[in-house]
Amino acid sequence: MSTSSPSDILSHVDAGVMTLTFNRVARKNSITAAMYSALADALEAANHDPAVRAVVIQGHETVFSAGNDIGDFLDNPPASAESPVFRFLRGLSSFPKPLVAAVCGPAVGIGTTLLLHCDLVYAGDNAAFSMPFVNLGLCPEAASSFLAPQLMGYPRAAEALLLGEPFMAEVALEMGLVTRIVPPGEVNALAQRQAQKLAAKPLSSLLETKRLMKKGNAGIVAERIAEEGASFGRMLTEPAAREAFGAFMEKRKPDFSQL
Repeated sequence: MSTSSPSDILSHVDAGVMTLTFNRVARKNSITAAMYSALADALEAANHDPAVRAVVIQGHETVFSAGNDIGDFLDNPPASAESPVFRFLRGLSSFPKPLVAAVCGPAVGIGTTLLLHCDLVYAGDNAAFSMPFVNLGLCPEAASSFLAPQLMGYPRAAEALLLGEPFMAEVALEMGLVTRIVPPGEVNALAQRQAQKLAAKPLSSLLETKRLMKKGNAGIVAERIAEEGASFGRMLTEPAAREAFGAFMEKRKPDFSQL
């Protein structure tokens, strides 16, 4: 069983920017249900706080997030639309203010898919993105089955989602997932500078511009998150996922030959 503490997600507001930091580096910033709750609560607070004009999501210069904490995930599987992970995804996908991400090192699963909802994504040259849902006997989440083909083009999205293999920062930049690449030690500072620039602009203009850009996809994204969530929950109990997670916990290669 994995445990997390309140300090696993750090939150602070300075000069109009709320910064949310994955702070569980010893566990590669893998995300627990409690951390999803903290993230969802923080985004809701930021949404309703007029003093917050932009949000930065960041990790450590060696790792952004290894995705779900597998032990915690198996102990606390998302059981309903009100599960912490789905609260976070809804809050993230509908967040009306600018979202900036700073990504270094591995960004696995939701560590990559959450970036599809960010407006600016700054990456270290050590960033490695992957969406290995199929390899876990699961399906995409965070509306990535819609947003990844739209952003990357179908062939590249198919390679990323069906094979689940990592791709590096230069490829992510070419795909349009990443805004700019800098050395890892400079990523968080760059994200902060850009967020401060946003915070100095008229909030009404930021809100309306983002709303207009997102408007065409908003309904599709919400619908796809719900549909993926239903499939994800069903597949989590099926033989392929049980084999994949069992192999992960037992540190062996999964055998899907009969599945």
